[in-house]
Amino acid sequence: MNTLDRTESYLSILDAMVKIQYNVALILEAKAVHAEKSRNWICNHLSTAAYADNAEHVKESHDIHEQLISVIEGITKMEVAFAKHMGVLLAKEEEPSNGVAGGFGDLFGLGSDMEK
Repeated sequence: MNTLDRTESYLSILDAMVKIQYNVALILEAKAVHAEKSRNWICNHLSTAAYADNAEHVKESHDIHEQLISVIEGITKMEVAFAKHMGVLLAKEEEPSNGVAGGFGDLFGLGSDMEK
């Protein structure tokens, strides 16, 4: 595999990661809006008068927030997995036998100095 193909492959992978990250940002933005709407609804509709005792009121509020926390945890796990995969991709770079460094060092004109 020549250096140009490797560089193009890395750029393609990075482009895909950028698109995924953009979509994750959109999801997080939508979830933030949803959380704000939920907060407003909870503050206005889940009053203590609607429940027999305070324990039921707290349980209902907890259940709603637990759902949002679950979504945030899922997205966090996904981001950690992306970071691990990028680390594996960058760690497995191999230096060709002709002494020319491949990967991102050549992409920015740094050559093998970046890998030392």
